[in-house]
Amino acid sequence: MKDDVKELQAELAAMSKEQAEMDKMRNDQHADFVVAQKDLSAGLGGVQKALEKLRAYYGGAAFVQGSDMAFMEQPAMPEKHTKSSGAGGSIINILEVCESDFSKNLAKEEQSESDSQTEYDTQTQENKITKSTKEQDIKYKTQEFKGLDKGISELTGDKDTASTELAAVDEYYGKVKDRCVAKPETYEERTARRTAEIEGLKQALSILENETAFVQRKHRSFRGKLA
Repeated sequence: MKDDVKELQAELAAMSKEQAEMDKMRNDQHADFVVAQKDLSAGLGGVQKALEKLRAYYGGAAFVQGSDMAFMEQPAMPEKHTKSSGAGGSIINILEVCESDFSKNLAKEEQSESDSQTEYDTQTQENKITKSTKEQDIKYKTQEFKGLDKGISELTGDKDTASTELAAVDEYYGKVKDRCVAKPETYEERTARRTAEIEGLKQALSILENETAFVQRKHRSFRGKLA
């Protein structure tokens, strides 16, 4: 369990580092998008304003839709002022292409930003769930192995106490056993005991023989005096 906790903690540290890198990357991407959006929006707005003025000057939308359509009525121009409709149409066409490009690029940037933000939000939410799960695992496993450590400590204390008591009982039993249980004699012990018994008998026999001889001498002496 302690190894599991260490592994989970290492995974959380790696995940935190990965999330920090994701946060930085997302912030950088968003900052780039803000700049690009501002530039593209400004360019698009400028082109649209230019088109608005040129269309108004050269006859509006009807001018660029086809030469067979009638021009919208325009305010009277000052004398000696003439419109160059051919050049105006070319400019408007070019600006319309620019407008389309700006619009496409802006839409592409906005879509890319939206996709990146969605991907970031999804991954961040998954990381939050995973982090919460791992933190709970660490919490419960830590509580469990601490409880087991405490139990082991208590059991070790009980074992030490029981071992001490058992040693005292074994010592007492050894003493009682020496007193109460007959031990079989070894060959050496039996030989020594028999030798001692024989020596004792020899001494007793010698004493008896000496006493008998003494009695006999005393008896003969007594009989001599009577004679």
